[in-house]
Amino acid sequence: MKYFVTLAGNIGAGKTSLTAALARRWGWDALFEPVVENPYLADFYLDMRRWGFHSQMFFLSRRLNDYRGLLERPGSVIQDRSVYEDAEIFACNLRRQGYINERDWQTYFGLYSAVASLLPPPSLVVYLRASAPTLLRRIRQRGRDIERSISPDYLEQLNSLYEEWIGRFDTCPTLIIDTNDLDFAHDEAHLTRVAEMIRAALKVDKVGKVEG
Repeated sequence: MKYFVTLAGNIGAGKTSLTAALARRWGWDALFEPVVENPYLADFYLDMRRWGFHSQMFFLSRRLNDYRGLLERPGSVIQDRSVYEDAEIFACNLRRQGYINERDWQTYFGLYSAVASLLPPPSLVVYLRASAPTLLRRIRQRGRDIERSISPDYLEQLNSLYEEWIGRFDTCPTLIIDTNDLDFAHDEAHLTRVAEMIRAALKVDKVGKVEG
């Protein structure tokens, strides 16, 4: 049986690390977020008002292109961040903060809504919950230059939107995992614990091919 699992969560929640680890463990294809490839991201963190709309349009177009490729893959897939978060969390926050004006918002959200209604839903969305202090610590540890200016307030704003979104999201089943005390990137026991939680949520005896 083919599965499509999406990992959702704030910046620094551990989505990329967990995506890579579970893909290796289960023998699944991994679909990563195109952060490094976004030509607007560095400018965005320096001037969100000027570059917010451009950055979100890049993510939306790239995500939709990824979905097309996803449908062509024969096996199961685990995805680092969903198209839903791009619109419902990040673009919405920029609008609330006044960094995306109403005209640009209507253009963006209209496109998102039209296309999202046609997309096949994931088998499961896994929300990796983490506090702002935890997120900030992880962001600093990985040391990406473009993320140096991210503030605790910005992470708190996004966390609030994540809680609102996951509370009303009903497009597919969801699983919430508190990651504040988990280090699945370096602790095999933590990774196994998370993998078992996802497997149970999918309600199957085995998930893909377990390696090692």
